[in-house]
Amino acid sequence: MTAHQPNHARVIPLRRGPAPSGPAPSGPTAARPSDPQAAPREPLWRHLVGDVLRKERQVQERTLKDVADAARISMPYLSEVERGRKEASSEVLAAAAGALGLGLGDLLARTHAELVRVTSRRTPVATRPVVRDGSANKGLCLAA
Repeated sequence: MTAHQPNHARVIPLRRGPAPSGPAPSGPTAARPSDPQAAPREPLWRHLVGDVLRKERQVQERTLKDVADAARISMPYLSEVERGRKEASSEVLAAAAGALGLGLGDLLARTHAELVRVTSRRTPVATRPVVRDGSANKGLCLAA
């Protein structure tokens, strides 16, 4: 005979209700975004590229359809790229950038600038200063 274990289902509410009264969750999913101890996540490149494309399109006061037609890509796909849901190929990025009057290098440079801007708000990681006189090596100095 086999022993049957009780069938316990984990219920996930559709709406947030009052905080559950019980032990706090543990494991990798326990960290919450509001937890100050949780490490901030690096932004994804596709999100940054999409933001840059959308901002440039909006600055030019152009519609999604207009840019998609000029780039010869589908409007739903361009929308997904702008929202960071699709990892676009370099050909698609070059076509979208070209439709906005940018080169691929311009798009990547703007995306890099956005990455630097977003990540510079974080607390910098402490690094050891570079010491050229060998004192950091407790007096050990190699000469050739």
